[in-house]
Amino acid sequence: MELTLYLFIAAVTLVPTVAVLAIGARRLLGLRIGTVRAALTGLVAMGAGALIGAAMGEARRGALVSVHIGLTVLVAVVFLALSHALVPAGSLSEVVRWPQAVRRRVARTRRYTELSRIAIRHGLGGALRGRGRGGPEAVAERKRLAAGVRLALEEAGATFVKLGQVLSTRCDLLPVEFVEELTKLQHQVPAEPWADVERVLTEELGEDPGVFFAEFDREPLAAGSIAQVHRARLTTGEEVVVKVQRPGARSVVDRDLDILFRMSRKLEEHTAWGRDFGAVDLAAGFANSLNEELDFRIEARNMATIRAASERTEKASAVRMPHVHGELCTRRVLVLDWLTGVPLNAAGALIEERGLDRTGMARQLLEWILEQILIGGVFHADPHPGNIMLLEDGRLGLLDFGSVGRIDRVLRAALRNLLLAVHHNNPVALSDALLELVDRREDIDEIRLERALGRFMARHLTPGVRPDRKMFADLFLLVARHGLTMPPEIAATFRALATLEGAMEQMVPGFDIVAEARSFAAGHLERELNPGSIGQVLAEEALALAPMLRRLPRRVERITDALEHGRLGVQVRLLADERDRRFVRSLVHETLLTFLGGITGLIAVLLLGTDHGPVLHDSLTLLQLIGYNLLVVSCVVVTRVVFGIFHAQRRLPGR
Repeated sequence: MELTLYLFIAAVTLVPTVAVLAIGARRLLGLRIGTVRAALTGLVAMGAGALIGAAMGEARRGALVSVHIGLTVLVAVVFLALSHALVPAGSLSEVVRWPQAVRRRVARTRRYTELSRIAIRHGLGGALRGRGRGGPEAVAERKRLAAGVRLALEEAGATFVKLGQVLSTRCDLLPVEFVEELTKLQHQVPAEPWADVERVLTEELGEDPGVFFAEFDREPLAAGSIAQVHRARLTTGEEVVVKVQRPGARSVVDRDLDILFRMSRKLEEHTAWGRDFGAVDLAAGFANSLNEELDFRIEARNMATIRAASERTEKASAVRMPHVHGELCTRRVLVLDWLTGVPLNAAGALIEERGLDRTGMARQLLEWILEQILIGGVFHADPHPGNIMLLEDGRLGLLDFGSVGRIDRVLRAALRNLLLAVHHNNPVALSDALLELVDRREDIDEIRLERALGRFMARHLTPGVRPDRKMFADLFLLVARHGLTMPPEIAATFRALATLEGAMEQMVPGFDIVAEARSFAAGHLERELNPGSIGQVLAEEALALAPMLRRLPRRVERITDALEHGRLGVQVRLLADERDRRFVRSLVHETLLTFLGGITGLIAVLLLGTDHGPVLHDSLTLLQLIGYNLLVVSCVVVTRVVFGIFHAQRRLPGR
């Protein structure tokens, strides 16, 4: 009974003491910490306090009790600062869940080893160690390296193939040799066994597939890294295509994305080019896009959005989209109407046999995509020839809406202005439109940019010169050289147009996609400038300006009255931005803490060196006691200042 009572009293005393020490250390350092770190901090401080008390002997109960408490708090502060520096926030939660963490680490290590072997097998070992050649051999070296990167990405799996496909659109980030190689990326994988496909269908639909499908072809029409496609017939009689996600696709993608995020953070922390590229932001954007592709409900919504936007345009009937059976669509299953036709990359003979107008079909498809981009704001981002079909009725059909692009009204207007500037061969207007599209620096030299754009237009947009993919590559390179960054939405737009150019080339060799886009933009502007449209635009603008116009006479009267009586002045508020005020406050705070810590320590040393004053215990005087306490306070303050400096340094961009 006495032992139980003793343990109860010890527990009641221990918990508040641990909490007080942890909270005090956290407040002194200005940190937010978790329960595990707080408990460790309090326990370590209590243990250190017990050792310090034993070393101090009976003095800890008398005059030096304040010093004992101060040293215990100092230990808590130092431990918390060191633990936060060595084990960043969030890491301790993994310690608690160590079995799962160990399994993830083992799986990650195996994947790292596998990726390293793939890279070395394809001759990328020297590049990973930072070795490279310069001079005349640099171009040949880049071509060899680009081919190795493509082969390595194909072998690494679906996530890395899709990463390469995304990077193939970033001509502003990669040399042209890499862009050309990455556009060739393909990834063929064997089909999943029917038993696994049937299990996924049953899990997603909630019942046996036979309840919904009268027939289901067990052999897939196509098998990709994330999903495979089967032909089927519903019990209601409709012929459909069923897209089924591979059972392990989500876990594989999550594992590889975890590795990509870690690699991107390392690149941004330790390399200048990683910071210039914005490696973490690039990885985050890629992860968001890939996670959308893993949820087929998003693809179904994309199709509904594009269909609705297309119905409001002039080319609504030019291209057909499959109907979505929404009642059968889930996260891992997508059911679409069957479109009878031939993929565009195999339709050459059929086009000739039917005598179809190749140029007219190509122009209709291009204008349909441009209307999605410039008017609807939602567009198919991957219109390669395999996703385009020639249907039985002579129309074109578009498949696979897992990858779509979205651009807002401001960017759509800037894109139209860009095309009009190209159409009128005006480098000044092209510069203005380009600056509206990109993320610009404050110190951009606009005159130099206009001259560079003038040379660009003279090289690629003069009569007799047919624009091609190199024009897009040169434009992205020009943007990068002037310190501008292309937003991902615009990069996706140019990627879609560059991909569409390949499809156009198969239909009509020599098809000038840039000239057609220029004509489309000019025609769209002419339609907007008809009397009816101008009247509608003026009416909308007048309604938006009406509240301001009503207030304008009163404000003009106040200004003229103040000017007449000599009371007109201009008020400028210093530090109006909260970020500026926060910076000044932190600077003053750290300066005062540094001054106080140094002064307190100096006073403590002076007091400890004196023998005057009343004696409290043995040879300890009152002034020395004050000196000991001030020295502890000085150590706490100095620890706080040093920790604040290193903590702020770690949070700086690019570190």
